[in-house]
Amino acid sequence: MTDTDISQDWVTAGLAELARAGVGGVRVEVLAERLGVTKGGFYRRFKDRRALLDAMLETWREGRIGAIERQAEAGGESPAERLGSIFRLYSERANTQGIAIELAIRQWARNDPAAAAAAEKVDAVRLKTVSSLYRKLGLSVPDADARAVLLYTFLFGHSLLFFEENPRRRANLVAACAKVLMDTGQK
Repeated sequence: MTDTDISQDWVTAGLAELARAGVGGVRVEVLAERLGVTKGGFYRRFKDRRALLDAMLETWREGRIGAIERQAEAGGESPAERLGSIFRLYSERANTQGIAIELAIRQWARNDPAAAAAAEKVDAVRLKTVSSLYRKLGLSVPDADARAVLLYTFLFGHSLLFFEENPRRRANLVAACAKVLMDTGQK
């Protein structure tokens, strides 16, 4: 195992702890225990806790940006197929750890400029990518930008709602929302 792999293990453990306990829970002692190593192993790879936090933000930011770029390209031939693919990816599969990390980053960003910058960069790429797909479907720039915001607001917001209805009812509601968000009025 290389030093890069070991450093990545600390980052991965840090992101898991971030999802579980928020940024305050990302402590060297906790991570060392989870990894089954000493704190000395941490300090051979990172200058301090802030260096780990910065590496976590970079990993999250680059991972999310790479993901939206791949998702927008791999989703199909037409812009409508690509939008539908992005919608399905975020609405059909519940990645509870991914959602928890996203929420923890957002909470962290409220008090940390580096976390805020990472979240802002991810949001900008997500919105630009989706807005571009809507523009290719014939929407004006303002309408495409608004639709991109609505799409992402729905995609992340619906994961926070607790529906009392059964899973079929929830799936039907999500499908109905998708239909509205995907209808650009273009024929």
